[in-house]
Amino acid sequence: MPAAFTIGIAALIIILVILFFTFIPVGLWITAHFSGVKIKIGTLIGMRLRRVVPSRIVNPMIKATKAGLTIGVDKLEAHHLAGGNVNTLVDALIAAQRANIPLEFERAAAIDLAGRNVLEAVQVSVNPKVIETPQIAAVSKDGIEVIVKARVTVRANIERLVGGAGEETIIARVGEGIVTTVGSSETHKDVLENPDSISQTVLDKGLDSGTAFEILSIDIADVDVGRNIGAKLQTDQAEADKRIAQAKAEERRAMAVAKEQEMVAEVQAMKAKVVEAEAEVPLAIANALKEGNMGFMDYYNMRNILADTDMRESISKMTDEDK
Repeated sequence: MPAAFTIGIAALIIILVILFFTFIPVGLWITAHFSGVKIKIGTLIGMRLRRVVPSRIVNPMIKATKAGLTIGVDKLEAHHLAGGNVNTLVDALIAAQRANIPLEFERAAAIDLAGRNVLEAVQVSVNPKVIETPQIAAVSKDGIEVIVKARVTVRANIERLVGGAGEETIIARVGEGIVTTVGSSETHKDVLENPDSISQTVLDKGLDSGTAFEILSIDIADVDVGRNIGAKLQTDQAEADKRIAQAKAEERRAMAVAKEQEMVAEVQAMKAKVVEAEAEVPLAIANALKEGNMGFMDYYNMRNILADTDMRESISKMTDEDK
């Protein structure tokens, strides 16, 4: 029993020691102490209680101290709790210090919390970045399409990183400047002969206003001639005019057909009335004979006249056929 009890006590002590060193980062404290970072064990325990991994604060703090920066542990922990990237923040401050760029901790933290990569911003401020625009099509005054591709060299503006527009705005403004410049050219040949005019016009507009970048230069990488937009528009207009004329002609033809059909209907109505009137003639003659208004000799004379008229018409038709 005494031996088993001793073994149990030893195992318990070992477990307690393991839990102690697991919960309290003594090794990290020793590393920080010999790196010149003065931090208390209680501070590390407080990080554990606040569910902050101590190494994510202490290691960047060691890096900053070795670089000659003085940053309080409370600031780094607060930035971490706010959702920032402490390691990237410290790297950006060190890079700014080496490049003699004035960058305070608060501004760098604000840039990081705004969702921008503060380290990349410092690097772009030191080493300018080239943004290549897509192919931008514009039409000169002579109706010829000109396709332009440009390269924009920009440098990050640390002062305007918070709240400044990004690369998409730069590309959109450059595209607008290219369209304006080409559109104001008398002919597409002017653009081909002097593409630098596009760069100069775009630079004069101050397109980097309100953005997180400063435009250093705009270089025209490629200029191509596209379609003849003016001729195409004229062709489309002529085709549209042709269709309108055809529609109006069809409308007139339909009106003429309708008018002809209306006249045919009127003629047929008149013929029907004539036939109707001719049908009433025998009845009128019968009534006239019956009432004594017409004699039999008058009737026979009328018949002879009608027969003579029919004969003359037949002879006339035969003569016309012989001709």
